[in-house]
Amino acid sequence: MALHSDSPEAPAAWRDPKRLLWLLGLLIPSFPFLSWGLVAATGLRVFWWTGILVLYVIFPVVDHLIGKDSANPPDSAIAHLEADRYYRWCTYLYLPLQYAGLVLGCWLITRGDLGLVDRIGLTFTLGGVAGIAINTAHELGHKTEALERRLSRIALAQTWYGHFYVEHNHGHHIRVATPEDPASARLGESFWRFLPRTVLGSLTSAWRLEKRRLARRGRSVWSPRNTVLGSWALSLALFTGLALAFGPEVLPYLAVQAVFGFCLLEVINYTEHYGLRRERTASGRYERCAPRHSWNSDNVASNVFLYHLQRHSDHHAHPTRRYQSLRHFDEAPEMPTGYAGMIVLAYVPPLWRRVMDPRVLAHYGGDVTRANLQPSRRARLLARYGTTAG
Repeated sequence: MALHSDSPEAPAAWRDPKRLLWLLGLLIPSFPFLSWGLVAATGLRVFWWTGILVLYVIFPVVDHLIGKDSANPPDSAIAHLEADRYYRWCTYLYLPLQYAGLVLGCWLITRGDLGLVDRIGLTFTLGGVAGIAINTAHELGHKTEALERRLSRIALAQTWYGHFYVEHNHGHHIRVATPEDPASARLGESFWRFLPRTVLGSLTSAWRLEKRRLARRGRSVWSPRNTVLGSWALSLALFTGLALAFGPEVLPYLAVQAVFGFCLLEVINYTEHYGLRRERTASGRYERCAPRHSWNSDNVASNVFLYHLQRHSDHHAHPTRRYQSLRHFDEAPEMPTGYAGMIVLAYVPPLWRRVMDPRVLAHYGGDVTRANLQPSRRARLLARYGTTAG
């Protein structure tokens, strides 16, 4: 299929200023090729760590230097943007690059002249690609077209995180910004405490959701139609194929890149709803999810590389809306920088709390009881912040 637009005519007065920039998202799955080329060209073996250098050093700086863009597409352009297949290809092309890079990485690890430190660096570079691939899967998995849903599950195979497809769509989007959601971080909860809670909680929730879905259809949870089992089978087939092609010595490196990949997803999850909570209504149900229940950022660089994931409020309001159409909301709480910088902060809990806890408190007018509090730190948070603004 040609990379072209078959969409309705766009409003003559408006053009997407980021249209060509979305192709930059394909830089990320190119990391293994970039690493290989830079090492060959310079002889500097530090470039096997390209994924770490770019994600944790270069991107935060670029985010700061380029700044923000809070402009929204006009309502009259949404239908055109949604129908323009060019934007879909910007995500579709991630997958062949992702898996070509994985094969190259396995070949370099097992056949190349790499020392242990080099192999570890390349493994983390592969994991960075795999982690951002979960975001690509996130974009595709929310769509109604069967092809995009299949591509989503394929993108998740590299990290063994296929259950994310079930839990995110049918669990997180229902329970977001509530104490019941394993993917919504609580005020006072460090990333390192959040990580095992969200990994285990999301896994068990996905299994429970799939068991319930199959039971409604009169099927066993061990049915071949179990989406979670099918996703894991795809991962097993992938890892088995790579082990047969490159030898079993590649398996430890595949395991490490998978763990790093899904941990990269989860540190982004940690930033997205930290401390935010939906209130219960008089009926006992939670209020409808609103822009105020997600942390947003309009930093251009992170948004381009992550397909507007940082316009998270609009995504929760309209889960099937495509990334190019997502809008900024003035009422949504704003992070001080893009995800690239925030995940670095999240790894250092004292710095994270110093930056983000006052923002959560300000968001709730000084009333910390309105936040989603970490139960083990509730008494300490109430003692520190009180219950109302001073």
